[in-house]
Amino acid sequence: MNLYFEKANNDSLPFKVRYDYAKKAENIVVSRPNDSMNRVNMFKVANRYWNMDDFKSYKILSELVMEKSKDVNDSVSIGKACIYMRDYYHKLNMFDSCYQYINDAYKIYKGKTDKLKISKILLTKALYQYQVNDLLGAEKTTFELLNYLKFINDVELKYEAFNLLGIAYAELQEFDLSEKNYELAIKIVETNQMPTEFQLKSTTLNNLGILYSHKNKHHTAIKLYQKALSEMNLKYDQPLLYAMLKDNLAYSKFKTGSAIGLECLFFESLKIRDSLNNVSGIIINKIHLSEYFAFKRDQIKSFKFAEEANNLAVQKKQKKHQLLTLEQLVNVDPKNALKYTTQYIKIRDSLEIAERKTRNKFARIEYETEELTLEKDNLISQRKTILYISSCIFFILVLILFFWYQKTKNRELVFIKAQNQANEEIYTLILDQHQKIEEGKQYEKARIAKELHDGIMGRLSSIRLNLFVLEKKTDESTIAKCIEHVHEIQEVEKEIKSIAYDLGNNLFSENISFETMVKKLFTAIENHSDIDFTLFIDPKLDWEMVNSTFKIQIYRILQEALQNIDKYAQAKTVLVSIKKLDDTIEIGITDDGVGFQKKKVKKGFGLKNMKARAKEIGGKVVVKSEKGKGTSILLIVPSKI
Repeated sequence: MNLYFEKANNDSLPFKVRYDYAKKAENIVVSRPNDSMNRVNMFKVANRYWNMDDFKSYKILSELVMEKSKDVNDSVSIGKACIYMRDYYHKLNMFDSCYQYINDAYKIYKGKTDKLKISKILLTKALYQYQVNDLLGAEKTTFELLNYLKFINDVELKYEAFNLLGIAYAELQEFDLSEKNYELAIKIVETNQMPTEFQLKSTTLNNLGILYSHKNKHHTAIKLYQKALSEMNLKYDQPLLYAMLKDNLAYSKFKTGSAIGLECLFFESLKIRDSLNNVSGIIINKIHLSEYFAFKRDQIKSFKFAEEANNLAVQKKQKKHQLLTLEQLVNVDPKNALKYTTQYIKIRDSLEIAERKTRNKFARIEYETEELTLEKDNLISQRKTILYISSCIFFILVLILFFWYQKTKNRELVFIKAQNQANEEIYTLILDQHQKIEEGKQYEKARIAKELHDGIMGRLSSIRLNLFVLEKKTDESTIAKCIEHVHEIQEVEKEIKSIAYDLGNNLFSENISFETMVKKLFTAIENHSDIDFTLFIDPKLDWEMVNSTFKIQIYRILQEALQNIDKYAQAKTVLVSIKKLDDTIEIGITDDGVGFQKKKVKKGFGLKNMKARAKEIGGKVVVKSEKGKGTSILLIVPSKI
């Protein structure tokens, strides 16, 4: 057997000879008993097929070893087979199947002690979530990864985690958080002995430079690119990264208005990328060259590079990059702008639909995982309950028999009493079970309502992007097409209201006013604290005319702010003022508590949630606070009356 493995892995032998030895090894392991060593050998044969690019045989053997592992409940081999299947589907770019198998592997290894294996699986999971633009999912998974990394000293995984968070936050336009995580990644590289050939510091410096470029701070970006390029052996260790940095440096210099030496930088980068057949890099390079020559009023070269970039993107099916090329073609070939814009919208919509479908599959996988875990816990609980009831009944029967022998005259009375006791216990258990089921229904109802509501936002985002074309073109034809999307917004609004009404619990019934709900907030806190609340509500405000969703968001913001004051402010007095101005409502929340320094405060979800809710109704939240001088929060929103 070992001889077959050696021959199958010997690259000096002809391919057919190596393949025949792999087949011989497969025939032996498939026919042998299903023991742990044989399963190890099956994995070895699968690896030989992978090395010989016979991915079909690799998949078949991986599925077989998974089936055999399940037969004997070998969880470690099942998890390993899941990772093998993930590798197969990754080769085919089928990311939903990849996510399914990596998630299955995580479920298996989560109960084990191998924290390094779990950490690697979590990093892979987060990367797939980022790949389909599930940025919040990637953030959550990466935080889970960092919790595991507290127990193991793996600096490379920590670097990858912080670098991924930096990229995800940049996509979310959380630039401060992105910069913070990039700096943590660079610090890890600088303070630990890590392989220099990967050029991790230059990689993160490049990412940080791109971040500053997006913030239009090109002078800072230039310094970061130059610092990255100064790393020793960069061109030889990582030529693609070197080419990217050269291109980014030239583009940032171009954005500052400098034109000295830019062509050399652009073409040096393009030459390297051409030699390495780096398709995405070539496309970006040519888009930059098109912009550069357009600036120099060389329309022929500008159009030439834009068209070449577009043709390459189409040829290599690089749809995301094709969007960039079409944007550039609109700029350099305005006569055909309508054609390019139509193609742009069609491709962008197809990408968004594909990404949304994949994200939905990811969400269903997560949901099914939680459901299976909950079902397993419920089964264990039910077994314990049945065992307890059975034990009780058995004990009662023993007592009945004992008293029947001891006290013949009273045996019927004892039996009836014991039977009543058993019935009461069973009835109590049934009531408890019904209560738990009802609580579960209410929880699930609220959760599904929120998920459906959040899902609608994808449609609104798509509509918003469709309307961006108005920034570049405002002819009658374009406006007519955009009017359709405006009508679609009305349909989405109706759908949101319908879903929210059917699935969500309305905070404000017909019998309870908004002012009453706010006063209940105060009362709830006053009942367990010494805080003195003062509430002023402008009598000009007619809350019956205010949209219910609008009132809910204001109420939730007030609730979040008052809970934070109760938890952290150590305040004695709190003033809440709600005033109606011309077209806005201003809600001020002021306390005399300990205050805080905004730059030093730990970033949590409270303030972020408040700002997000305010933004949803077209408002904004302004927070002012100083250490020892209390805190004031001002919510400004359109009146909606």
